[in-house]
Amino acid sequence: MSMHLIEDLVADSIRVLDAHYPDPDPRVRDWVAALYRFQDQYDCSFTHFRVMDALLRRGYAYRFPLERHPDYAARREYFDGLDDFTELRVFDEEADDFDGFETWLEDGYVDPPYLYCDAGTDLWRRMSEAGLLTGGDAVAPRRTSLVEAVAAVARAADARSDHQLIADWYALGPHVLVSNPLDPEDLETDPAVSELRSIAHRTGGLPLDHEPYDDLETWWVTPSPTRA
Repeated sequence: MSMHLIEDLVADSIRVLDAHYPDPDPRVRDWVAALYRFQDQYDCSFTHFRVMDALLRRGYAYRFPLERHPDYAARREYFDGLDDFTELRVFDEEADDFDGFETWLEDGYVDPPYLYCDAGTDLWRRMSEAGLLTGGDAVAPRRTSLVEAVAAVARAADARSDHQLIADWYALGPHVLVSNPLDPEDLETDPAVSELRSIAHRTGGLPLDHEPYDDLETWWVTPSPTRA
């Protein structure tokens, strides 16, 4: 699967979640976090602004006037000089503890004239400690499995007859969607797996993007006798 397809899959899923589940529903924020963790495993572009309205509405991303940054007073000249999209974390690639750029969003990002941070990041914690985020906004997203998020997407997509979105997710297979999959007997007891599999089988989204290469993948694409 290409990186662009992953980006589209995640963005389309966030749109479907936002459209289907009433606001407020804190689970949407958790599911969005799981979808972005999945996307971040690949060499994808930064795509938040495709769905920024939904991210802001659901409390996954937060937007502030730039002068609300905790360091604004001390670094006013720097912040006032930003005239394009800028991530605020600075890396020292020569440092002994440098381990890559995975945390590049932790200190927030600027898209003038606004400052943004994502829920659960270091800047989000600082904004919460400063009292700029309160209540549920000051609570970190619940750690949710990818397959739970995808099952929620499938439920929402099914209600909107978006069977292609369901098929695209299901085609990734159990080794991508489920952490440490064991065998069919174990997965059959997972409510999210059962729901996703049921919806995918009912809506025709069975094929993988490759031939099944083990018993688990064969089970994944084989309709249950009770649903045949």
